[in-house]
Amino acid sequence: MKNTKEFLIPFVGLKLGKHHFEYQLSNAFFEIFDYDEFQNSDIKVNVVLEKKSNMLELAFKHKGTVNVPCDLTSEDFDLPVKGKMKLIVRFGDEYNNDNEELLILPFGEFEIDVAQYIYEMIVLSVPLRRVHPGVKDGSLKTEALDKLKELTLKESKEEEKNKENKEENTDPRWDKLKKLLTDK
Repeated sequence: MKNTKEFLIPFVGLKLGKHHFEYQLSNAFFEIFDYDEFQNSDIKVNVVLEKKSNMLELAFKHKGTVNVPCDLTSEDFDLPVKGKMKLIVRFGDEYNNDNEELLILPFGEFEIDVAQYIYEMIVLSVPLRRVHPGVKDGSLKTEALDKLKELTLKESKEEEKNKENKEENTDPRWDKLKKLLTDK
């Protein structure tokens, strides 16, 4: 992993109370983590660090867009993403980040690196299935969608023909039995 100096928050010199940090992220941030799923990204992250006498509380919020390919058409589009996360930092004998909402730093630490938490929060806020908004409202015109429509129309016409053929090929004895059911 590359250098994340700008995401180090030195909390030792801060007074008790709330402190605000703001980051503007682009694809360069995700390259630090060798993550290349986004063609482009523009995300604003706000971090509020509340320093208390024996612990720290961090509240992360992000909002922005990531440019990703559509899962149906492979067309790139800007997907809006937003989310929030809380992290509590306590102090103990040794470093422990087993719990996703609690981080234990060793006594004597003077700064915290929030890059990993920001990265995980953003990546987890992107939905698994990414569908272009033009697909949902029908305004997107691509070759892939045209081909899909063409194939679905052929299938539905074939199904209708099969239904008609089945109705014509019924046994006359069964027709009389069906008539008895409807005469009730």
